[in-house]
Amino acid sequence: MSNPAVPPRSLAEALRARDDDSLAALLRARPDLITPVPTDLTQLATRAGTRASVVRALERLDLFALRTAEALAVAADPAPYGELERLLTGDAGDPAVSAALPRALGTLREQALVWGDDDRLRLVRTARELLAPSPQHPSPTGLGPTVQEATAGMSPGRIQDIVTAAGLGSTHDAVSAVASLTALFTDRKRMSALLAGLPEESREVLSRLVWGPPYGQVTADPASHLRRLLDLGLLVPTAPGTVVLPREVALHLRGGRAHRAVEPLPPAVEPAATHRPQVVDATAAGQAYTALATVEELLKDWDEGGPAVLRAGGLSVRDLKRTAVALDVSEPVAAFWVELAYAAGLVASDGEADERYAATPAHDEWLEQPPAQRWARLAEAWLTATRTPGLVGGRDAKDRTLSALGPGLDRGAAPEVRHRVLTLLAGLPEGASPSAESVLARLRWERPQRREEDLRSRLAEWTLKEAELLGVTGRGALSGHGRALLGAAAPWTPDADARTPEPRGPGDKLPVHHRPAAVPEPLSAAEQATASATAARLLAPLLPEPLDHVLLQADLTAVAPGPLRRPLADVLDVLADVESKGGATVYRFTPGSVRRALDAGQSASDLHAFLAAHSRTPVPQPLTYLIDDVARRHGHLRVGAASAYVRCDDDALLNEILADKRAAGLRLRRLAPTVLAAQADPASLLEGLRAMGFAPAAESAEGDVLITRAHAHRTPPRTAPEPVPDGPPVPDATLLAAAIRAVRAGDLASTAPRKPTDQPPLAAGELPRTSSAETLATMQAAVLTGEALWIGYVNAEGSASQRVIAPIRVEGGFVTAYDHTADEVRTYPLHRVTGVAELAEE
Repeated sequence: MSNPAVPPRSLAEALRARDDDSLAALLRARPDLITPVPTDLTQLATRAGTRASVVRALERLDLFALRTAEALAVAADPAPYGELERLLTGDAGDPAVSAALPRALGTLREQALVWGDDDRLRLVRTARELLAPSPQHPSPTGLGPTVQEATAGMSPGRIQDIVTAAGLGSTHDAVSAVASLTALFTDRKRMSALLAGLPEESREVLSRLVWGPPYGQVTADPASHLRRLLDLGLLVPTAPGTVVLPREVALHLRGGRAHRAVEPLPPAVEPAATHRPQVVDATAAGQAYTALATVEELLKDWDEGGPAVLRAGGLSVRDLKRTAVALDVSEPVAAFWVELAYAAGLVASDGEADERYAATPAHDEWLEQPPAQRWARLAEAWLTATRTPGLVGGRDAKDRTLSALGPGLDRGAAPEVRHRVLTLLAGLPEGASPSAESVLARLRWERPQRREEDLRSRLAEWTLKEAELLGVTGRGALSGHGRALLGAAAPWTPDADARTPEPRGPGDKLPVHHRPAAVPEPLSAAEQATASATAARLLAPLLPEPLDHVLLQADLTAVAPGPLRRPLADVLDVLADVESKGGATVYRFTPGSVRRALDAGQSASDLHAFLAAHSRTPVPQPLTYLIDDVARRHGHLRVGAASAYVRCDDDALLNEILADKRAAGLRLRRLAPTVLAAQADPASLLEGLRAMGFAPAAESAEGDVLITRAHAHRTPPRTAPEPVPDGPPVPDATLLAAAIRAVRAGDLASTAPRKPTDQPPLAAGELPRTSSAETLATMQAAVLTGEALWIGYVNAEGSASQRVIAPIRVEGGFVTAYDHTADEVRTYPLHRVTGVAELAEE
């Protein structure tokens, strides 16, 4: 550990002064730093300063923390706390900004973007390069270069002319002249007097450049009011025809502010409407039931083999339209249901040569679960999925159409945005629904630097719509079971992430580790399973109880006054066709539907018994006649494979078929009095005879009636698609503890003081290098003296590390030693030791 009284001279030293909790907070906030685990704190600091890592860290800052970093980028390096505060509050001061600044600075320190004490705050070099003003990359503050930077290429004579025109005494060199000019521009009183003497046109020019961009164009012979600004150095030429407003001048005109507005606190998510919680829960439960019915209908539609898989993957536009018509929804909504079933592992490709989408074996297990548990599985899959149905129909980077179930729909930010939107809803009073605009404004404040800001806003809009479709929300408000799905049993305080410490004066010291109030993070897999079970338990009493009966009517229809139990619903789906849906479902019995039930292995007596057992009204006589009539003719004709044949004990019926002109396309011929052969496959022959009004039945090679069961086609076992993470996952507590221990141990080895030698000093992280003989001799001597040694070691995987060991025994090409870095006794092959050095005596 470094001496806390000595200011750190580098980011590595600042990290070395942190405790384990602070390092854990850093690695949790920036998980890319732990992949792979750094060998020591110097490597951790180096990795924390790489461009990719810093860009990612900046993207995850909230608006005020980002404004604080931008202000540090235009401040002196290093900058005292007071200067940073003045850049954010301006000359007039702002108590709200002053109160929020410690939290923002604590966030930047925690994420190793800022280091140093309050009197020497330093922004890491890469962040400064990204945020500081330059002609190629203007600063987000709108400020330009300093006077010193703007006049760097100017001749000394021209600089002296500016100093003289400004009423300053001439100097002997350009450096002191620039310093004198800078002092003038930063002196509020003298600068105000200088600007007061300018004509109105000159001040108007400065006002147009003050908030950025600071660059402007001038002609070779500028007007007098522009010439006056150039003579005084208030505008500085940077290239032919281009001038810039120096940073010091802009800050004076802005009243000392680096930003026009800083928004220290997040915008509140205000309720747009409020409903009774019971109404919200009932509405959400009704929509949850509709969601289950819609997914079941989709799977039933694809049960015996769904649409073909495109060569590039996914559904064709035509198949998506057909699915939308079948579900009676719009195409974007149909894409949502298809993607939801896929994310839940209920639909997948069958992998056959003629590849098609079909239900998976998990679908059958899902159907056997209670309705509330089925809903919880869908809701959990939606909450954690990275598949983004809202992108369907759009274009990818190569201008190809994005199709449902196709590639290119994964967006790693989707689960985070969904969770955050629902968390914001959970922060409102129960029954309150917000406006979409206030939710989007809050999200933009929390992640202003995202490169895909438009996508993030669209994800939030889609989340609000999809949550309503799925029944997580009702009338725009989060339901009780939706709150449980998040693991939020009680409303979350909406201002929890806006609390800030008490205002600090410029002389107060901020702690090295200051955790801002954290936004609730998504649950782990085990926690989410528990939350889903709780949500299902809350939803179950709100769902309608499945019925075990229907109402048969004389017009060959049956009315189901509510949801039906599974066995009844399955048989009725085969025996009848759905005519209308709604609060009550109407089924219609037709000759084709009754024949479908007979093809599935039911007999007429089975159907009569089934209807009598499940109808609250007497079985109508027309329905009894329909079943008996279809059953009497069913199977009288038998179709098999010859390529195909028809056989029947009634040769007169075969004569009737041969004489029918509609049979010409089947190319039938008589083989025997009771057998006809056809030059068509059995399926086409069955279709043709049924179109002619007959009721043939297919038979097997053994001559038995071939039973065609519904729900026959299933894919092989499939797992639900894995979410694509948005960067490295957040490490758990076990991994963090192990990583910090390894980093501390490696840092102990790399910073342990060594005895001076004739060899040149090693660079940071460089392994010691000694010959095999010298290594062996030093090891053997250390065994006798009990001294500790510093060694370089390369393991079997080729990973190099530094260690501090106390040798105990050297024999057989191995050294057994107490490893101070691992805090245990270990044995190392000598041929993997790169070198050895003695430690300095303490």
